[in-house]
Amino acid sequence: MTYCQFVQMVEKKVKEELKERVCVSIYTARKYNGTVRKGILFSEHGSNISPTIYLEEYYRQFQLGETIDLITKEILILYGKIRFREPWKEGIIRNYSEVRDRIIYRLINKEENELMLQDMPYVPYLDLAIVFYVLVEASDYGTATMPVKLEHLGLWNVKKEQVYEQACKNTCHLFPSEFRAMSSVIAELTNMEDTDGEDVLYVLSNHLRSFGAAAVLYPGCLCEIGEYLGEDYYVLPSSVHEMIIIRESAAPGRRALSAMVTDINATQVEKEEVLSNQAYYFDRMKGSLSL
Repeated sequence: MTYCQFVQMVEKKVKEELKERVCVSIYTARKYNGTVRKGILFSEHGSNISPTIYLEEYYRQFQLGETIDLITKEILILYGKIRFREPWKEGIIRNYSEVRDRIIYRLINKEENELMLQDMPYVPYLDLAIVFYVLVEASDYGTATMPVKLEHLGLWNVKKEQVYEQACKNTCHLFPSEFRAMSSVIAELTNMEDTDGEDVLYVLSNHLRSFGAAAVLYPGCLCEIGEYLGEDYYVLPSSVHEMIIIRESAAPGRRALSAMVTDINATQVEKEEVLSNQAYYFDRMKGSLSL
């Protein structure tokens, strides 16, 4: 069964389970780095927020032998957890004062998202772009957001600089940074005890570990890491969700690190989650990140 056939089959099964209570349809979305994803869109009567559940991971489960019926059950359970009980107030998105405190930023690759950036205000940062979203909801299952587009600036009668300033205030407040030794992260994932010894690798993200690479933008964050390490360091874009920090004294050099990042991106990171193939360098004296 092809992926498209799988999506159609799941849509049919979900419709049969929900009957007329919820409108179910196949939704195709353009994501970061030119990727396209298909999912199931759920539209409830009386709600102006329609969540989408993407099916790539479920298709992998199907290929490994899981049945369509069991997958449908899992999707319906997830939908029950992420569905919005209350609609957004009518016209809220048209009023800047209503959304101002919900505006956040993310980091994406600038060159790979040129088409998307034609419709979005953004701020260049190294080889990346800072883009803006309105946070609808955040939970353990992820975040629901709406992209801020150029048309919104006109609707709100604000400039890009105002949106950027507001996002700088909101993002670090709504999504506090999380800086941990790699050994601690691995121990948590494997349910093993943390090993002793000096750490040379660290992970920088946010408390949800969702689009946490943007934590490098938080005021004072990189300087504080430099003070903690007591030396300059490299920043490796592991994905849009996190950055890897490596002490300069333990690093093989920027060129070798960039080659390593490129290889990992090509073999272990989903295309839409790739941030950059470059390794960055933080100079404590300058207090800035650079290529």
